[in-house]
Amino acid sequence: MLHFFRRFPAWVLWLGGLLLIAAYIFFFYHFIVSPFSFRWRAIYGSPDYPEGYDIRGIDISHYQERINWEKLRNASIAGAPVRFVFIKATEGVKLMDDNFNENFYLSRQSDLIRGAYHFFVPGADARRQAEFYLHQVHLEPGDLPPVLDVEKKGDLTPQQLRRDVKTWLDIVERKYGVKPILYTGYKFKQDYLGTPEFNEYPFWIAHYYVDELEYKGQWVFWQHTDCGKVSGIQGFVDCNIFNGNLSDLIRFTLPEPEE
Repeated sequence: MLHFFRRFPAWVLWLGGLLLIAAYIFFFYHFIVSPFSFRWRAIYGSPDYPEGYDIRGIDISHYQERINWEKLRNASIAGAPVRFVFIKATEGVKLMDDNFNENFYLSRQSDLIRGAYHFFVPGADARRQAEFYLHQVHLEPGDLPPVLDVEKKGDLTPQQLRRDVKTWLDIVERKYGVKPILYTGYKFKQDYLGTPEFNEYPFWIAHYYVDELEYKGQWVFWQHTDCGKVSGIQGFVDCNIFNGNLSDLIRFTLPEPEE
């Protein structure tokens, strides 16, 4: 091998080495850094918060550990006060978030508009998942509608997934009399939940590291980063935008029961 390289002048070897280094840098940036540049900037610098929106909030679970609610109730995101918080409640048919009860109570005490979501487990009985959520979560007037978080298809076919998601939504809607919020990712919505039976549901779309939400359908909430930084929470937290003003948000909450 060394004998082969000795056949070339030194300047050729140097030039070849520099070209290889340049090619490596180009491919590393193009395929690794560039597609995730927003995330790198969020983690190692200041998170990006889309402009033009006034109603902002967060979503939390036990991953945020202990929260300083006094600081959080006075916190702001991009200059706008934190108005709402979604809290993980349940997952599957038997897993309850360790911090749900505390977070759910303290969020109301902190004058934040609160909501509770269920993490959908594909393949687990959809009816039992809905009943488990309803048993553990007791929403009140002024709370946000119930939320179903659908992120995975598992071993289900798209048709089976849609059937089971609709089963959960129907059961919970009968309980509260409002259509639940459907949380999912931008691409997941396009691939699996874009059929007509879901057109009437309020969507909460997750789409990170973009300046504008590329989803063209109707949406109510946009989860724009999982690397947000908010006073009262150590580490990162998901940050969200409500598509409307404060009056719209209040009208969107559960109403007082009719007498």
